[in-house]
Amino acid sequence: MSFSNLHAALTRVAPARVPEMLTDWDAQRTRATESGSFEPIKGFHLKWATVIELTRRRGLAQRMEAAQRVIHTLDRDAPEWRAAMDEVREVYNEARRAASVTG
Repeated sequence: MSFSNLHAALTRVAPARVPEMLTDWDAQRTRATESGSFEPIKGFHLKWATVIELTRRRGLAQRMEAAQRVIHTLDRDAPEWRAAMDEVREVYNEARRAASVTG
C-alpha cells in the first residue's frame, strides 16, 4: 500500500490521527535516509496499515477497547489483567496479519 493509499484510508477511518501519521512519516523518512535502509519505511507502512485495520474493523476495535479498559482498571497481579494483555496481543496480531495481506 502506498503512502497516498494509507493517507486516504486513515483520513476515512481516523482523520484525527492524520497529523500523527504525517509526523511519523517525516521521522521515518529521515531515519531511512540517515541509515541508508528502507526498513523504517517498511515499518511505517506496516504500522499504519495495522492501525487502519484496527480502526476499520469494528469487531477488532471493540475487542481492543474492552481489553484496554481491563488493563487500565485492574492490578497487574489480577489474572484478568494477564488475559486482557493476551487479548490485546491477539487482536493486534490479527490486524497486523490482515494488514500484511492487504498491504
